[in-house]
Amino acid sequence: MSVTHDDRKIPLEAVHNFRDLGGYRTADGRTTRWRTLYRADGLYRLTPTDIDTVRALGLTTVIDLRTPDELTERGRFPLDDHPAAYHHLPIIDVVWSTEEVATLGDDPSAIMLHLYLDMFRRGEQELVQLLQILARPEVLPAVFHCAAGKDRTGIASAVVLGVLGVPAETIVADYALSAEAMERMEAWFEANMPHMVERMAQQPQAFRSADPRTMEGLLDLIDARHGSMKDYVRSLGVGDDVFAALETNLLDD
Repeated sequence: MSVTHDDRKIPLEAVHNFRDLGGYRTADGRTTRWRTLYRADGLYRLTPTDIDTVRALGLTTVIDLRTPDELTERGRFPLDDHPAAYHHLPIIDVVWSTEEVATLGDDPSAIMLHLYLDMFRRGEQELVQLLQILARPEVLPAVFHCAAGKDRTGIASAVVLGVLGVPAETIVADYALSAEAMERMEAWFEANMPHMVERMAQQPQAFRSADPRTMEGLLDLIDARHGSMKDYVRSLGVGDDVFAALETNLLDD
């Protein structure tokens, strides 16, 4: 399944994984709406030129999935330059330590699958809140983001797209687009924020991977345990009214 599209990646100077979630076909033949919902990495890095680009998208809502410590250390979306509704929904409260990850083996895909399952366990209510927010039409266009736009944002994208009925192979392909973005991010850090290169070098190699097998494994487990992503989210208390609103807000016939 090809998910590349000339309009999907939003070109920015200092943010490298800002992408449109539009144009994805659902199982019933509808399509996710363009220029309505975006996924992204560290929006605290937006330059003045980047802000002009983002402003042209008409963003109304920013949903930040990072930890409280990340907000304190790195800041957040520049609301003074582009006023928007801001929601902080930390999928995890603390990032895993190198020592914790070292106990999970050597396979980056298996390590990340374990961590993604942990995100689902720890961030259930935040994922519910994400869907409830996106069910309100006045919040759109919206963007949700984390630090790299790959892991926590990848989980959130899988939930939203899965609930809308986007097939697993498309969700996996969308997730895999982060691999190229990680390369762009590392090159930009090398030139502009060398201390971040040092920090990334100290992190587990698994944190830098976007192996499709990780997302495939996650979606397979969700289906095996719950039947579908929608059934999983329904088990968390999300009602049909939210599902219907999400389809109205985010899908085109």
